[in-house]
Amino acid sequence: MANEDDLGGLERGAILLLSLGEDQAAAVMQHLSPREVQKLGATMARMSRVSADQAHTVLKDFRQRLEHQTVLGLGADQFVRTALTKALGQERANSLIERILHGGESSGLENLKWMEPRAVADLIKLEHPQVIALILAYIDAEQASEVLQFLPQRTASEAVLRLANLDSLQPSALKELNEMLEEQLAGDSHSIQVSSVGGPKTAANILNRMETGQANTILEDLRGQDEEIAAKIQDQMFVFEDLINVDDRSIQTLLREVSSETLLLALKGVNPSLKEKFFNNMSKRAAEMLRDDLEAKGPVKLSDVEAAHKEILQIATRLEAAGQIQLGGGGGAEALVE
Repeated sequence: MANEDDLGGLERGAILLLSLGEDQAAAVMQHLSPREVQKLGATMARMSRVSADQAHTVLKDFRQRLEHQTVLGLGADQFVRTALTKALGQERANSLIERILHGGESSGLENLKWMEPRAVADLIKLEHPQVIALILAYIDAEQASEVLQFLPQRTASEAVLRLANLDSLQPSALKELNEMLEEQLAGDSHSIQVSSVGGPKTAANILNRMETGQANTILEDLRGQDEEIAAKIQDQMFVFEDLINVDDRSIQTLLREVSSETLLLALKGVNPSLKEKFFNNMSKRAAEMLRDDLEAKGPVKLSDVEAAHKEILQIATRLEAAGQIQLGGGGGAEALVE
């Protein structure tokens, strides 16, 4: 089990829920999105050796943060936002906050979020690419990237192209799509309202979460169909090397969410300037330990390094979406990395 200082938001949220007990944890988790439940549940299941010191530290930190916020005279809405964010981390608290403060209902589209990506792909693979694009725009970007991997290449590329061109959607069209899915899934009938979906940024967020080779293949297909929209997507994509251009405060915020082992893998083989970017935003002691670990660690698989890059980029994009950091734009390597 990692030290308290190495715990990210996901691990802290899991420890907090474990500390609350079954009934209280269940009451919280019933408001979470499917992906959040899966991630928190998996993390909780792995935490078979949570020490009393770790639990005490997380709970103490949570209490102190809440006390600090409440004495500022925050309104009820702001208090709920702050409390849940401190407990679960920004990216996992977002949907829960929206459901508590603004309400939310289950629907045919919502039911897709509970399904495995392969099952979603099997369900929609024969639909028109425009329908697939709408579904990809609605579900979580990480889930959407996995769904794309199970779709035929031509279908995936066409759906991403249409997704990037999406701007707004008539409620009647979305309602029709929702009812179609409810009928297929034998779900209950609910109405939903979405006014803005898709666009190059949404497409880029999904491609960022795919394996590098698959994302590049789809981008190449898009260039053959619509070079302008492909360029817009490329401009919105963000790769690990682009972190060199991120401001120091954002890097420091990012580092608080990344585990030591993930960072160690991610920095294998990257250019010296990018390594220094991270070192300069750590404490002197932590930077020295990381330098020693990098020198001591032998060659690692490129796939492991790319997985670490992917994990960090996912954290970064979620932090950016929450307004906690600022990222730029950018664009987009098997062997051993020394």
